Amino acid sequence: QVQLVESGGGLVQAGGSLRLSCATSGFSFNTVTMGWFRQAPGKEREFVVGSTRSGGTYYADYVKGRFTISRDNTKNAVSLQMNSLNPEDTAVYYCAARIGPLAFRTDNYPYWGQGTQVTVSS
Repeated sequence: QVQLVESGGGLVQAGGSLRLSCATSGFSFNTVTMGWFRQAPGKEREFVVGSTRSGGTYYADYVKGRFTISRDNTKNAVSLQMNSLNPEDTAVYYCAARIGPLAFRTDNYPYWGQGTQVTVSS
């Protein structure tokens, strides 16, 4: 049974930092691409960053230089360090997994966590 469980969300002031974690089980973690997505109220879920099984990463322009993804294949986990947060980063953040190369569409990822809320106050 595949499981992805996010943690680490919360309320932070603009300019602050948060670290999200995603613990996984039920599949061979070192064979999958992991992605972080987010969904703000009234908006579609959007790609934030992806990490391939070989360690390659790709960041959306709106988080480049502020967010950092890291994966630990020994712990079957991926994390997202978010710095210089601003109110536009407020959203529910989801981790997702797929078997295959990096992808940017939500429908390319069959496995999802339940999401964790990040709220950035101005």
